Amino acid sequence: MGLRSADILSALLVMGCCIFSLSCREDVDKSQLAFYDGPTRVGFDIVLHHSDSAIVRTKLMADKQLEFRNGNNEFPEGILIHFFDKDGSLSTTIQADRGYYEKRTNLYRGEGDVRVHNIAKDQKLNSEELFWDPGKKRIYTEKFVTVEEPDRIIRGTGMEADEGFNEYTFTEVTGVIDNAL
Repeated sequence: MGLRSADILSALLVMGCCIFSLSCREDVDKSQLAFYDGPTRVGFDIVLHHSDSAIVRTKLMADKQLEFRNGNNEFPEGILIHFFDKDGSLSTTIQADRGYYEKRTNLYRGEGDVRVHNIAKDQKLNSEELFWDPGKKRIYTEKFVTVEEPDRIIRGTGMEADEGFNEYTFTEVTGVIDNAL
């Protein structure tokens, strides 16, 4: 059973085509193989409840939530947090244009037009950045702050308060305006 030269030629032609097709592939753009660092999940109309002993203590709401592989979250369209007192009544709200949660430190950060409102005391806080530490139940900032109370307005830089905005201290007071009304 001898091989004919036509069979050998056919076999060489097929092998040549295979080798040629493998050597003519396009080079892959290495940047397309880079690690993806963007959001792994996107949620809309988010409502998250934090409870203690089966009682809702906080309610976080956002139109959009981006969740990342490391557990961090971003709320690019704003964030609203409601705090409830022991009897379940709404006591304080925090609202910000943008929100962030860092899992490693368990901190929330609001940016943009950040507003805090203690409903019972009719106290309002405005700042461009505010942190909430749910573990320590504290809110704080190093930025400029304006606090409006029924009888005065206080301006300063840096502030720390309990998460219900009942008791607060300024790092530096820059002005106090008494309300004459």
